Amino acid sequence: MAKVRTKDVIEKFGLELLSGEEGINRPIVTSDISRPGLELAGYFDYFPAERIQLLGKTELSFAEKLNDEEREARLEMLCSDITPAIIITRELEVPEELLEAAEREAVPILRTKQKTTRFSSLLTNFLESKLAPTTAIHGVLVDIYGVGVLITGKSGVGKSETALELVKRGHRLVADDCVEIRQEDEDTLVGSAPELIEHLLEIRGLGIINVMTLFGAGAIRRFKKISLVMDLEIWDAQKQYDRLGLEEEKMKIIDTELIKMTIPVRPGRNLAVIIEVAAMNFRLKRMGVNAAEQFTNRLTDVIEDGDHEDR
Repeated sequence: MAKVRTKDVIEKFGLELLSGEEGINRPIVTSDISRPGLELAGYFDYFPAERIQLLGKTELSFAEKLNDEEREARLEMLCSDITPAIIITRELEVPEELLEAAEREAVPILRTKQKTTRFSSLLTNFLESKLAPTTAIHGVLVDIYGVGVLITGKSGVGKSETALELVKRGHRLVADDCVEIRQEDEDTLVGSAPELIEHLLEIRGLGIINVMTLFGAGAIRRFKKISLVMDLEIWDAQKQYDRLGLEEEKMKIIDTELIKMTIPVRPGRNLAVIIEVAAMNFRLKRMGVNAAEQFTNRLTDVIEDGDHEDR
């Protein structure tokens, strides 16, 4: 099933449909956009027909200088059976030959008032967002002091209860139970809630609560960049847990690696406070302040000073 179709672009940018209405359900498979200057000059060897074709002042003024036969032939070649749309910018006049060819081949001809470069940038951003790789993860996503924290763990470990406590402490819920994640670029993952469970939180014994209704609009966010993963697991007495914070575990989601911390859960541990402090500490590390490294350096200095005194 196509993620985005030509009609989605028409609706998003309020484009004028001039021809080829039959093709508005064509799928758009790439966020790349083509400005077919070389093609209008007659070079079609590497014509990217699967892209949206953008015609601005430069392309159309060049087309006007062609003789009737060349113009008709080249504009017709722009209208392939896989071209999602041809968009005219600056509300320029569209060559009659292009309108006729587009109607025959069912290629939508669209028009916008915006300038070519500006519209190209907006369209690329929209398509990249829609066509980005996506996945879904069982967990809770919370915005803590501006840090997107993905809380994971087995069912029943206390993820939603921890999220509720974090919301009560003034932080913002993005998604509970299922987090939809899209990779916007090489190292950016953005999480959001499925529409069906947006703003909702499930607490065992209490049921489903609406966070926005209970705590107000300031307690929720529609989406957030994920920076940190906190994995909750039942305390295992046989397992060695990191006590200094020098070790950095990673978790890979799609093609992006995130820092992952494993938090053991047992009665008496305030998970909300621990996760809150972890988010603040993560921010400090990004600013160049690493408490674990500072402690290790101080410990090394004390040991070295002791060695010198013994000598």
